[in-house]
Amino acid sequence: MRIHGKLLAAVLCLGGLLIVYLLLGYPEHHQQQHPIRSLAPSAQSRVQPSTPTHFRGIEEHRAQKEPRLRRKKNNAKGNPNPAKVRVPEQKPKVSVPVEWMHLAVVACGDRVEETVTMLKSAVLFSVKKLRFHIFAEDELKPEFERKLKEWPRQLSRRFEYNIYPITFSVGNAQEWKKLFKPCAAQRLFLPVILQDVDSLLYVDTDVLFLRPLDDVWAFLKRFNESQLAAMAPEHEVPKIGWYSRFARHPFYGTTGVNSGVMLMNLTRIRKQQFKNNMIPAGLTWEEMLHPLYQKYKNYITWGDQDLLNIIFSFNPENLYVFPCQWNYRPDHCMYGSNCKSAEADGVSILHGNRGVYHDDKQPAFKAFYEVLRDYPFDGNLYQEMYYPLQSKFLESVHTLCGRIPQVFLKQIEMTMKRVYERRVMVYAGAHGRG
Repeated sequence: MRIHGKLLAAVLCLGGLLIVYLLLGYPEHHQQQHPIRSLAPSAQSRVQPSTPTHFRGIEEHRAQKEPRLRRKKNNAKGNPNPAKVRVPEQKPKVSVPVEWMHLAVVACGDRVEETVTMLKSAVLFSVKKLRFHIFAEDELKPEFERKLKEWPRQLSRRFEYNIYPITFSVGNAQEWKKLFKPCAAQRLFLPVILQDVDSLLYVDTDVLFLRPLDDVWAFLKRFNESQLAAMAPEHEVPKIGWYSRFARHPFYGTTGVNSGVMLMNLTRIRKQQFKNNMIPAGLTWEEMLHPLYQKYKNYITWGDQDLLNIIFSFNPENLYVFPCQWNYRPDHCMYGSNCKSAEADGVSILHGNRGVYHDDKQPAFKAFYEVLRDYPFDGNLYQEMYYPLQSKFLESVHTLCGRIPQVFLKQIEMTMKRVYERRVMVYAGAHGRG
């Protein structure tokens, strides 16, 4: 009993000492470790707990990292710090080279007006820029320059031109000049003269474009590795074709080809060794021309065109043949309609050979020439081109060619629609930028 009493007394004494310690010592220590400050509307109003020593490095790293994270978030929200924003480097603009389409023509005698009308049809409808290579007699050069300078300024930005004298690099110049029509043989020497030109479209003066030249230019991309020129057949029906009935020399295919529209890859022509029936080895284009002429000059009727037929009769793999709608002549309608591609798609390039632009034998052809010749550059395409064509065709329905107006008018109607749409887009774009 005494022992229990002593233990109880000891416990009570220890409890009393503990209470005294708590009341006197702990409050002072607690106040030193956690000082209580006045509540104020600032960041310091929050009580900051103490951080153990081994966590302080982590907290300091977080304190340094937090401002960076906050800046990134602000940038993502569209609130960049102007002092820290990087201005992207301006890359220099790469200028795209202008793609030129090259068009060549040979004009002698009284062919200036006819040639200028052909060039006009090319500029009116084409999209890419054009470079004209005009081969003419010296006395015609001033007249060509005067007529081309009369064209509107906005049109002159779409083409350039060079006028060359008539020259022949081999053989007798006068003999070449009189081979067929005046100066027509000049076309045979284009690969030799135009050394800086890669590809070229040659046309006769009596050709008219009824759709963009870009479309016939696109045939260059259809050439396979061996093809270096393209022409249309001379005729579609062997029974009534000239070569198949009368030729006394080799010619291409079953009806021969017509050289009034000839697309050429001049680079390939200059590099090619051509097979021939004169020597076992191949000859270059320039080496072949004069010997070939000497051998066949007594047998050819159509001059340079006959020589081209002879060349490609020995080298058929080098020729691409495009449809007759790209070289549509009176022969395709004066004996009845025999150009199926024109019946399907309309005439793309009109070739008024036989002088039909200047007589009354084929009024359908003459109608195109006169309307294009007289069309003012700033005129309304429908009012001053298409409607006059329709009216003139009504006067030609008694002829075989005039009976098929849909063949003649289909393509040019689509072309005028495309040109009109381009003009509207350009006009709308210019006013939109304003």
